Amino acid sequence: MAQNGLNNEETMLFDPEILLNIDYNAVNALMSSAGTDFKLRPLNRTDFSKGYLKLLQELTTVGEISQKQFEAQFDKMKLTSDGYFIIVIEHVPTQTIVGSSSLVIEHKFIRNCAKRARLEDVVVSSNQRGKQLGKILVETVKALSVYNGCYKISLDCKDAMVPYYESLGYKKEPGNANTLVIRHNL
Repeated sequence: MAQNGLNNEETMLFDPEILLNIDYNAVNALMSSAGTDFKLRPLNRTDFSKGYLKLLQELTTVGEISQKQFEAQFDKMKLTSDGYFIIVIEHVPTQTIVGSSSLVIEHKFIRNCAKRARLEDVVVSSNQRGKQLGKILVETVKALSVYNGCYKISLDCKDAMVPYYESLGYKKEPGNANTLVIRHNL
């Protein structure tokens, strides 16, 4: 039993039933073609021990994060209840996380208090690429954004990845295809 009273084995970042309620026929077909070795589900509080952070290291700098830090961050995200939807693909035979993507929902005042979605942190383990797991993750996040009533979903990616995301329906908006960043040295 975790200190917060939540059973780690059952603590998903969001209700997994949501994945059963979203409209993602394309994902079901892709999951079938990927085989029975993979399970698509929400991030679990126990995924620290299943290599989740190691997987993220294939995407970007993660840092030295202890299990306690991981669980504290997980708990903060879970408290927002409708702000973070992290999806993982678990390789069932090895009980390791081999894919992940995040849906971050921003609550706005514009558009009658609308919600805007951001696709973040899409990564598939280098030894599992070529099985359309990335497409499964991206399509699932897109379906989750519709399910949550978001008026749009956007992403930032490396230039080399633009054709990939365009093949999945993402478009550069004319006159609005720029991303500007200030990175803080914290």
